[in-house]
Amino acid sequence: MSIVVTGGAGFIGSCIVAKLNEMGMEDIYIVDNVNTSEKWMNLRNKKYIRYYHKDEFLGELPKLSGITAVIHMGACSATTELDFDYLYKNNYLYSIALWEYCAQKQIAFLYASSAATYGDGTEGFDDREDIKRLMPLNRYGYSKQIFDLWAEKQNERPAQVIGMKFFNVYGPNEYAKGRMASMIYHGFKQVKENNCIKLFRSHKEGYADGGQLRDFVYVKDICDAIVYFVEHPKVNGLFNLGTGHAESFKTLAESVFIAMGLEPNIEYIDMPMDLREKYQYFTEANITKLRDAGYDKPFHDLKQGAADYVQNYLQQNFKVW
Repeated sequence: MSIVVTGGAGFIGSCIVAKLNEMGMEDIYIVDNVNTSEKWMNLRNKKYIRYYHKDEFLGELPKLSGITAVIHMGACSATTELDFDYLYKNNYLYSIALWEYCAQKQIAFLYASSAATYGDGTEGFDDREDIKRLMPLNRYGYSKQIFDLWAEKQNERPAQVIGMKFFNVYGPNEYAKGRMASMIYHGFKQVKENNCIKLFRSHKEGYADGGQLRDFVYVKDICDAIVYFVEHPKVNGLFNLGTGHAESFKTLAESVFIAMGLEPNIEYIDMPMDLREKYQYFTEANITKLRDAGYDKPFHDLKQGAADYVQNYLQQNFKVW
């Protein structure tokens, strides 16, 4: 029994490997594009069979045997990426190639979609609704949407198909994500440097400064849900993975200060112009479908997740899980 984890040196992927290792599983193939990035540090404490560069893996895949699941986290996850051709090749065509392999071999295929597919939220955030109505706000969200649409139409399918619409994930091992790392990570660094967290002012009526709302979900909860899917092969479908409860960036910032034992000190700044027209002011996962599929484990609320992340990882010299 072996599992392939693409994006296995990245944020969510390396946490999945950590979770599998904790469960005693070491027969793991990691696929990524580490290159000169700091993602290699996420691999130092992991147990796995082999690392493959993503560009060589598809050619090597037919030579592997005993694979029972492909957990496909590998993608360009930058919501600000402007190169559509790159997104199309990396997020869409690569996913199709893995799907077709899993369908041929009749093994499980679990893949990362995104809450970015929901666009501005006017169509809601319900994974039980028709996904053809969704209008993503950026190229990244669209690259995820077109694969969801492609997958929906396929007759030849893997033994199990799970698509996961991740909401705002935060937690250990995101340290190499740069601008795309969570606000908890950036907020912690701001406090250490300036004893202050800077949040965006609101540029939309009805939302106070720092009152923009997100469904912030702890990466450990994501990993628990993925393990549940792997252990329940009869579960199939496209699922939201969030807490089901939106919280404000102001609450997030306050949670970081509380976790650090400090009084909140928040400053508001203008949002960059390149983000304003494509900025989501509200996201909240409807997780009824997930609960109906039998997953009943509670999610960390923002204060709980921030406390664990800050105290056990960020304050421990950016410890890797």
